[in-house]
Amino acid sequence: MTDSQIPEFDPQGPQLVYVAVADHIAARVAAGELAPGARLPAERDLAEEYGVAYLTVRRAARVLRERGLILTVHGKGTFVADPLPSSPPTDA
Repeated sequence: MTDSQIPEFDPQGPQLVYVAVADHIAARVAAGELAPGARLPAERDLAEEYGVAYLTVRRAARVLRERGLILTVHGKGTFVADPLPSSPPTDA
């Protein structure tokens, strides 16, 4: 990936691998690489892309659904949420 806004995927970092995958996909969404309404690749394809097990991607997808970033339509696929959830206010 050439976009400097997206951090390198590092499954050796301190996070659980499925959380690292979820965070990386979330960063791709935030950077605009995956636009709202875009269809995500199949879970098996993402597993191959990230070099992780299929079930790891399934668990990452569950995290992203809980965050409201993606939605899965049975028989259609998984899509970036449209509209994306708004970011919580950062002022203290």
